[in-house]
Amino acid sequence: MERPEFYDLDHYDYELPRELIAQHPLANRADARLLVVDRSSGTWTDSHVRDLPHWLRPGDCLVVNDSRVVPARLVGRRDRTGGRWEGLFLEAEEHGFWRVLCKTRGKLEPGESITVRSYDGSRQLVLRLVARREAGEWVALPDESDRSPWELLEMVGRVPLPPYIRGGQMRPEDVQRYQTVYASQPGSVAAPTAGLHFTEELLTKIRARGVTVARVTLHVGVGTFRPIMTRRISEHKMHGEWGTISAETVAQIQQARQSGGRCVAVGTTVVRLLETAARSGQLQPWSGKTELYIHPPFTFYAVDCLMTNFHLPRSTLLVLVRTFGGDVLIRRAYEHAVAERYRFYSYGDAMLIL
Repeated sequence: MERPEFYDLDHYDYELPRELIAQHPLANRADARLLVVDRSSGTWTDSHVRDLPHWLRPGDCLVVNDSRVVPARLVGRRDRTGGRWEGLFLEAEEHGFWRVLCKTRGKLEPGESITVRSYDGSRQLVLRLVARREAGEWVALPDESDRSPWELLEMVGRVPLPPYIRGGQMRPEDVQRYQTVYASQPGSVAAPTAGLHFTEELLTKIRARGVTVARVTLHVGVGTFRPIMTRRISEHKMHGEWGTISAETVAQIQQARQSGGRCVAVGTTVVRLLETAARSGQLQPWSGKTELYIHPPFTFYAVDCLMTNFHLPRSTLLVLVRTFGGDVLIRRAYEHAVAERYRFYSYGDAMLIL
């Protein structure tokens, strides 16, 4: 039985020196450090992502999230007042409408138009605000309805960096670096960050080790950054994210586990999707919006190992990782990572929990 403090939000807080929050990616993705945590022995080893093939076994199945980050950050001017406006594309709706999170001075009104401009100022798009929703969200309609949302965002959008990286301000190199090398399915407004460490060369070495690489898709939503606001973590309302896992991927994972291999999830997004698809106790193909919230007590049916970045205090992601890896062990591992000056968050280093 879990101890009562495991349900209290304060239990998931920790001190992190500000200078350990990575502001830039490394020149070589796979040079990131990797803290390998062994649950069976309760110990850890300092390593590097480039050494990942050493920690995997022939017969394992490495599962990655192939969702592609869309340039969802929008910057422009209100046509009525000339005031600065910022927005975040959340998702496409029927009939060409967009769901957008808006930020500006003053009160926005239905029918108002926003002129959005690209990072270099060479392209622009007009958005008309149609209807207000709660918490700063609006339904908007772009003036070029003959193009897909992804085409329009590629034209005028910017990389949606989280606020703890340079205040969310992109640089040209972020277009390539805030994206996994295997991203193919557009829809995320934040990167599945554990995957940012992989290169094509590293994936080739992993396959040569006899490890299967399987894909799922889970589109990361803005809710991934939303802090827990309730004292008891179980009272937090979890955000929903759309995902899908194919019959082929299910077969790859099942074959690996039946042969003695492990299902190694790359990122908390993969854990969330696989465990959603395995709530019956048996992993099955699945598609839809998951609102699964992993916190103590929780039974994992699909995932054996987890590679993940270091997460924000008091966040649902940290709760998930400590639920999976063991509360005391992961808390001590985080203390070690801080003491050894690991780099934290999206552009930071990683942890592998075996």
